[in-house]
Amino acid sequence: MKRILTVVAVAALIAGCGGGPGNRLSIATGGTTGVYYVYGGGLASQLSNNIANTQATASVTSASIENIKLLATGKADIGFSQSDTAADAVNGTGSFTEKQPVKALARIYDNYAHVVVAPGVTAEKVADLKGKTVSLGPPNSGTQVVARRMLEAAGLNPDSDISKQQLSINESVQAVKDGTIDAFVWVGGLPTAGVVDLATSKPDMKMLDTSDVLAGMQAKYGKQYVGLDIDMDVYKLTGSVKTVGIANVLLVPDSMNEQLAYDITRTLFEKKAELAKVHPEAEKLDRALAQQVEPVALHPGAARYFKENG
Repeated sequence: MKRILTVVAVAALIAGCGGGPGNRLSIATGGTTGVYYVYGGGLASQLSNNIANTQATASVTSASIENIKLLATGKADIGFSQSDTAADAVNGTGSFTEKQPVKALARIYDNYAHVVVAPGVTAEKVADLKGKTVSLGPPNSGTQVVARRMLEAAGLNPDSDISKQQLSINESVQAVKDGTIDAFVWVGGLPTAGVVDLATSKPDMKMLDTSDVLAGMQAKYGKQYVGLDIDMDVYKLTGSVKTVGIANVLLVPDSMNEQLAYDITRTLFEKKAELAKVHPEAEKLDRALAQQVEPVALHPGAARYFKENG
C-alpha cells in the first residue's frame, strides 16, 4: 500500500502544476466491484484520450472519506464522493476534524442504499437487524456514514446493537456466500457488480425497505437524503424496493489549475456517451443538475464550463 500511495503522490505532484504538459492524474474511486471504480476507469480513459499530454489512472480506495483525504493531502487529483460526506468535509464535521480544501466539478448521479439480507435471515426493516452480524462497509467509506445514520434513525446503536463488521463490497458479498454475516449495507449506483454477482448465486437474498428511516435522517442531517426506488430488475430479481438515496459528486483539490478543471469537466460531459458504455449511471449526467453541489463550492474551472455551456 505504501508503494502504491507513493506512486500516486508523485503523480499528484506532477499534476499539481496543472494544465501544463505531462499531467498525470490519479482518480480516487472505490472497491473494484462498485460503480465508482468502473466509472472512474472510464473517465480515466477519456481524460487520457482527450486532454493533451495527460495520463489518468483510476485507483482502488475505500471511497468517499478516504478519497477526500487523498485529495486534501495531494495524493489524488480527482475523487468520487457522496454529497453527505463532501458536506461534512467542507464544514469540518463528521469524519473530519477541520475543513477540507476541496471543490466540486459536478454532481454526477445518485447512490442507492442497499441493505442486503442473507438467505434464511429474518428481517423486514432496518430495526430488525438488532443482534445480527452486519457489515456497515469499510472504514473511511461513505457507505459506513450512511449505514450508521440509518441504524441510528431506526433506534439502534451501530456499535452495540449489532455485531459490527467493516467489510468492502467484495468482502461483504463473499461473507454472505460463506454464511459468516447476516446482512450488509452498500451504498452505490445501479447496478453494482458485486450485488449482481450475489443475486445471481443467491437469488433468494433480499433487500430491505429502508423508507421508514428517511424522515429521521432528514430531520438530523437535512434534505440531502431522499427517497428512491430500486427496480430489482437491475439485479434480475422481481419487484422494487424503497430506499434512501444520496447524490454523488466529483471533487478536486481547490488548488487545481482552472484550465485543467475546465478541461476535465468539459471531457466529462462531451464524452457522456462513451462513459455510458462503460457504466449506465453516466447516462444521468445533466449540466443543469450537475451544478447542484451545495454546500461544496464549484471549482472556478467547472463554473466557467457551465457558464459557457448554458
